[in-house]
Amino acid sequence: MRALKVTVLVLLGLVVVVVGIGAFLPKDFRVERSTEIDAAPEVVFDQVNTLGNWNAWSPWIARDPSIKNQFTGPEAGVGAMVTWTSEESGDGTQTITLSERPKRIEMKLDFGEMGQPDADWTFVPAGDGVRVTWGLSGTAAGPLGGYFAKMMDGWVGADYEDGLARLKEVAESAPAGE
Repeated sequence: MRALKVTVLVLLGLVVVVVGIGAFLPKDFRVERSTEIDAAPEVVFDQVNTLGNWNAWSPWIARDPSIKNQFTGPEAGVGAMVTWTSEESGDGTQTITLSERPKRIEMKLDFGEMGQPDADWTFVPAGDGVRVTWGLSGTAAGPLGGYFAKMMDGWVGADYEDGLARLKEVAESAPAGE
């Protein structure tokens, strides 16, 4: 019985330490990946700015074909919104809040209780193509938010790299003028 008490107290102490440390860790996060694409900035911009185009290069749709998208608002630009549902990937929405062709796009994501981060895209001419940067920023919630913020790059970074590689393939294979 004494061993059980000691074990419970040690475990309780560990929980207090873990939560205590987590309370002091920064909860803000930023994930960012870039690539160069050999296509006109407008071509790449339009791939991102038209949410229906994401079906061709989204890393999440490639991994989870059960995702069901519903598009509302304009086809592209400010106010364009996609709502998705998936048993595997969860549910959420993404709305374009800023669209400055062909330089910048900003989006608001909503994962419900999982958070409401912001995504952003920049398109900077580079040689005969464009340097594309895809970013995600936000604040992780809850007592363990500091730990989650530290893990965001590992969770999201590989998906962004995959998505940028797929976007590159789609944009570079698009006929000139599209």
